[in-house]
Amino acid sequence: MTAQDLYGEEKNGLHEECGVFGIYDFDGGDVAQTIYYGLLALQHRGQESCGIAVGDTDGPRKVINYKDMGLVNEVFTPEILGNMHGDIGIGHTRYSTAGSSTRENAQPLVLNYVKGTLGVAHNGNLINAPELRHELEYSGAIFQTTIDSEVIAYHIARERVKSATVEEAVSKAMDKIQGAYSLVVMSPRKLIGARDPFGFRPLCIGRRDNTYILASETCALHTIGAEFVRDVEPGEIVSISPKHGIVSDRSHCLPREKEARCIFEYIYFSRADSYMDGVSVYQSRIQAGRYLAMDSPVDADLVVGVPESGNAAALGYSLQSGIPYGSAFVKNSYIGRTFIKPKQSSRESSVSVKLSVLKEAVAGKRVIMIDDSIVRGTTSGQIVRMLREAGAKEVHMRISSPPFLYPCYFGTDVPAREQLIAYNRSVEEIRELIGADTLAYLGLERLNGIVEGLPHCQGCFTGRYPMEPPREDIRGSYEP
Repeated sequence: MTAQDLYGEEKNGLHEECGVFGIYDFDGGDVAQTIYYGLLALQHRGQESCGIAVGDTDGPRKVINYKDMGLVNEVFTPEILGNMHGDIGIGHTRYSTAGSSTRENAQPLVLNYVKGTLGVAHNGNLINAPELRHELEYSGAIFQTTIDSEVIAYHIARERVKSATVEEAVSKAMDKIQGAYSLVVMSPRKLIGARDPFGFRPLCIGRRDNTYILASETCALHTIGAEFVRDVEPGEIVSISPKHGIVSDRSHCLPREKEARCIFEYIYFSRADSYMDGVSVYQSRIQAGRYLAMDSPVDADLVVGVPESGNAAALGYSLQSGIPYGSAFVKNSYIGRTFIKPKQSSRESSVSVKLSVLKEAVAGKRVIMIDDSIVRGTTSGQIVRMLREAGAKEVHMRISSPPFLYPCYFGTDVPAREQLIAYNRSVEEIRELIGADTLAYLGLERLNGIVEGLPHCQGCFTGRYPMEPPREDIRGSYEP
């Protein structure tokens, strides 16, 4: 697969890898429908494929696994869910950053092996997956997918054969894998959650009566009427079972100052109503907008956000500056996956299909437009043109993140440096390319403030990663 195949123009915006969900009803009730609603709440994290696997802890240990390409409500019908009986289960919704977009690469993955059945759903990206995969292949493993998650599943299964518990097997697998991961693992009688030691990807625990839940975001807990219990800590493994409740293993946890949460969970990926490691995503975006108003003020008549992630930052800019906040865009919620377009011309036209401008709101006005990022710049340029065509007198663009200068190796599809608009260009040159009257980015020094001091990764802005990146991946060679 070439870099163009995976990071081609059809995927102009940023995308995160996946959303994961796990559930165990200690009272024995069916959980498939609850997983369905949990995945609906996590749909923003992945829109290419989805799947659900359920097992019956008191039954014949058979796991029912159904997955396919498409959105959650496209893949799962009432009939399919009605035939999925079991009191323990995991779910997954996927956007590919590693491994092609095919049904075979959809998750969860279910392995049948000597100890029984193992189900795995993974969010993130391993930097040593190729080496681990080759090692397994030379020892006889036959892979059915091209994704990192199968490497993880194989290692857990292999370690389980010589481990006393599935938790011990997960811990031993974590000794080998490197990179970003949040995992939900389903064994015949336990639900396991694990988070990489840096905490790149989020994972939280919820409870509804006598049912326990693991989910990528707290918004999934709210959707199913569950209460938030706590976040899984970076490096922590949690085991959930009726016999022992929640058991924690923190042997892989790092000192707090070494943790490195993905900053883009707060800027863009996560739903605004989620909390991550105690920080409100909504308030993070409000604060980013306030900082932009403090650092990059401009006289204007209206502040607007590019839906959805730009809206809260736009409100923050308005609150800080006193310039009225308004809506300039109508988003067609039924378009779905417009980034899956084969050609540049098709992808560009899809922007105007997905977004339209309210002419009455912007005509004759000086508009400040807030967006979360500029990757290649093509979409930003078209939105600026749409505002001008609707009669905006001036368009001032403000970005609630610093400029992208380096690729991400930990589950975010920031492309190769040569494809980034900020690579080898000044802010003024970028402004001219997208056609805005002025352009300003959030300062690096402000990132700490928007996450209330939580240790985080800034690699895509600075090139300083929390762990040594691979020297080469699908996007080409890494040059430090």
